[in-house]
Formats: sequence, structure tokens, C-alpha cells
Amino acid sequence: MLGESALEEQLAQARAALREVSRTGTPRERVESVGEAADGRIRVTVGTDGRVSAVDLDPRVLREGAEHLAEELRRAVNAALDGQDDPATAEPMPDLAAMTATVERLQDQGLRQMREISQAISETMRKIQQRS
Repeated sequence: MLGESALEEQLAQARAALREVSRTGTPRERVESVGEAADGRIRVTVGTDGRVSAVDLDPRVLREGAEHLAEELRRAVNAALDGQDDPATAEPMPDLAAMTATVERLQDQGLRQMREISQAISETMRKIQQRS
């Protein structure tokens, strides 16, 4: 069983670790995203590395001229890049500051309760010894 000072030391270490994680944070992982343009005839895929991994063109779009193709390609690429930052597709980042505050509050309450229990046990033992 841990003594009170050893428990407090472990809790202090846990708090420090949580604060460190909150400071450094971890960037969200990218997801593959696809952007379309020209009524779906152009599809651009951006991979998890943030780079274009595929460009699919329906041959019919090539007949519409270079200027039109360039504009539609730009739209498809931008749509795919926008999908990389889409909060709806990204996993939400937990609020580490709120978690840290909650853990600290719970730890403080736990230590306070342990002290109260310890004092009650000591008081009970003292009363028992006085009666003997």
C-alpha cells in the first residue's frame, strides 16, 4: 500500500505528464480526401501525406479546352485540399486543458478524503487504546 507522500508524488508526476501533453499537443492525422469538379468528370485525390495522389479525368472534359480544364482542375484540387481540413471528417481533439483541470480536481478531492479517512482511523484506534 502506498503511503500518503508516495501517492502525492505519483499524482504530481501524473499531473506533470498531462500538462506536458497539453503543451505539446499532437497534430491531427490527415485523411485521404477527394475533390470533384466539372460535374464529377474530374476527380482529384489528396493522400494522407497531404500530396495529390491521383487525378482522374473523364476524356470528355478534355474537349472543353485548356482554359476550362485548368479552372476545373484548380477547383477539384482545392476541394480535395479543403477536405483535408474538414472538421466533420477529422476526429475531434480532446480538450486537454479541461481534462487536466478535472484530473487535478479529482486528485485533490481523493487526497483530502484519504487524509480524512486516515485521521478517522487514527482517532478510532486512539479511542480503542484508551479503553483497553
